[in-house]
Amino acid sequence: MSTPMSDYPEEIIGVLLAGGQSRRMGGGDKCLLELAGKPLLSHVVEQLKPQTSSLVLNANGDLDRFSQFKLPMVADPVEDFAGPLAGVLAGFTWAKENAPDARWIVTAATDTPFFPADLVARLIESTKGRYPAIALAQSNGRMHPVFGLWPVELADDLRRALNSGTRKILHWTGQNTTTTAEFQLNQFGATPFDPFFNVNSPDDLSQAEAVIAETITT
Repeated sequence: MSTPMSDYPEEIIGVLLAGGQSRRMGGGDKCLLELAGKPLLSHVVEQLKPQTSSLVLNANGDLDRFSQFKLPMVADPVEDFAGPLAGVLAGFTWAKENAPDARWIVTAATDTPFFPADLVARLIESTKGRYPAIALAQSNGRMHPVFGLWPVELADDLRRALNSGTRKILHWTGQNTTTTAEFQLNQFGATPFDPFFNVNSPDDLSQAEAVIAETITT
């Protein structure tokens, strides 16, 4: 069960990052692939929505392909597929225009259907009340920087970094106060499973189907 937004002291905007090119899946939108009878993106929405005040989808190109989800949508504010940092800046831009009281956004990948139900609560806790501090998720000793809590106050700093050519998340976060929240492996049936497992290939999609099937039968 997800940690409800009512447990948090302030407004937090969830930003779903769907701006990638999905090369290992042959192009197209990975998040629209079906998993257990519904799009991957539906699983992600169901997991993050209770943890946030509002959800917005970051995507590029013809946004009509996401109309079934009835979410506000925002494109990258920089060109040439600048990566997840462009999606973070898109989230900052949307928050400033539509939720001016929100000090934070939280980002999630749209190809990662099993991420923690307490993601936002744990990221907030890891900042220990410091603002503006970035918080990133980590599991099994591995960083997952696409899953992060980002202070809106850093919007101008991020824009400057992107305009100067910065593309790697950790390069930019390394120049700012950054904390991490450590998450343990999930237990699906008898199988330990990384909660940040993401679907990058057809084999990964099959593995995700197997995880869901094992969860249903145990």
